[in-house]
Formats: sequence, structure tokens, C-alpha cells
Amino acid sequence: MPAGELRHTGSSSEVEGEAWVWAQIKAEARLDAEAEPALASYLYSTILSHSSLKRSLSFHLGNKLCSSTLLSTLLYDLFLNTFSSDPSLLAAAVADLRAAHERDPACVSFSHCLLNYKGFLACQAHRVAHKLWIQSRRPLALALHSRIADVFAVDIHPAARIGKGVLFDHATGVVVGETAVIGNNVSILHHVTLGGTGKAGGDRHPKIGDGVLIGASATILGNVKIGEGAKIGAGSVVLIDVPPSTTAVGNPARLVGGKERPSKLEDVPGESMDHTSFISEWSDYII
Repeated sequence: MPAGELRHTGSSSEVEGEAWVWAQIKAEARLDAEAEPALASYLYSTILSHSSLKRSLSFHLGNKLCSSTLLSTLLYDLFLNTFSSDPSLLAAAVADLRAAHERDPACVSFSHCLLNYKGFLACQAHRVAHKLWIQSRRPLALALHSRIADVFAVDIHPAARIGKGVLFDHATGVVVGETAVIGNNVSILHHVTLGGTGKAGGDRHPKIGDGVLIGASATILGNVKIGEGAKIGAGSVVLIDVPPSTTAVGNPARLVGGKERPSKLEDVPGESMDHTSFISEWSDYII
């Protein structure tokens, strides 16, 4: 299966995982409502009044993305019908919740991610827009894409393919082009661009392998491949392929350890979130 392609399944393990996460979210919401009565009504309407994660997520996204002409009730039905028709979308949402909870020390709970992490919310809304795109409902997909960009400051073309277990950390200013592909268990920081090289058409955007970590403000341009388990340093500009399990840093980006014998990473950067371990090999600069 190509990177970024979600499989249409509803396995028992996925259902059990979803049930456990949903139970955690409801328990967290009850505790928060008791601790902070000012949020009790909000938590009831967004989480506690709903019978399932897909209903809660659909309600929350509908209210976040609605406008005076794109009504929350219409969006709620759209999200709920799409999540219900394709179990892989909800399985991906659960994997994304787990990714944020495990990788981001600022993520204090699953409910906090569900309600407040705009990278998570933008990604789930994009999954629905992508589903509409491949169903040839492109005007609606593009309208939803526009609302996602307006509300969350995250611009992901609805044709772009995204795997599961993906963390958009902070997420502000992320741009993902039309033919980009993002694999599973990838972590991407704010102001990252996965873009083209100009006016060329066709397949023109990056392909990001599983387990990749892309640091803040990194720019990757063109139909280049970032190999599985690679790390792209913050602020880097990448214009050529990066081999698996290597680190590329700088503008233009260079491989840590050199092109001929680049240093190999032992962990999975997209999961470990280790941004700086390469620095002793890269530079002896000290402030």
C-alpha cells in the first residue's frame, strides 16, 4: 500500500482502541467539568452529550469550521456521514490522538487534544476533504479546504494523502501541496512547507516516508523523497532526496556525516521527537 494511503478497515483491535480512547476522553471531560464549572456547558455540548467519538468530533469540527453561509448542521452531517462510511478515517483520528498524547509533553490529555489542538483538528477535517476529493465532489472539498485554512492557518490541498499516527505540532503555517504524500507516524512542526518548485504541473510535491520528523520552518520542494525514519532539521531547505534514517540540515540541506557515509539514526525521529542530537556531529559552534 502506498505511503499515506488509509486502508478501509474496521478491525476488532481498532474498534477496541477507539472505545478505550473515547472512554478516556469522557472521563477526562467529567473531571475537567467538575474542576472548572465555567467549562461544564462547553464540555457537555462537545463531548459528554455524545454517544461516540465520531459524533463528538463531527460536532466540534462543524462548529469550528462553520460560517454564516456554511452552516454547522450541514457540516456536522457531512463529517458524521463520512466518518461512518469509512472506518479507516476514525481509526486514523484515534492514531493521531495517541501520537499527540505520546509525543507532545504539552498534551495533558486526549480531551485537550480533541478540543484544542488545531493541528489535529485540521488533519481530521482534511481527511474528510480528501475523501470528498476522491469521490469527485471537488467543489465541496475545496470549500472545506478553504475553511480549514481560514480557521486553523493550515493549508493542506484536499488531494494530498496523509497516513495515520501523524502529529502536526503547533501547526500554524503548515502548507502541503496537491501531490504530496505523508506516511505513517510522521511528526511535522509549524511553518513547514511541502511545496512545488514553480509552475510545473503533474506530480510535483514531496513524498514523506514513515517515521520522519520535519523541524519547524523547514521547506521541502519538488517531487523528492524523504526516506523512512529521516530527520529534517528546523529551517532547512531540501531540494533533493534524503536517504532513510539520515539527518539533513541547512540551506541548502546537507546530510550529517557527509553524502558518502551519512550518519545513521537508530531511533524513529517521528516518534522520538529528538530534534537536536545531531548537533555535535554537525557543528562545534557554541554561543
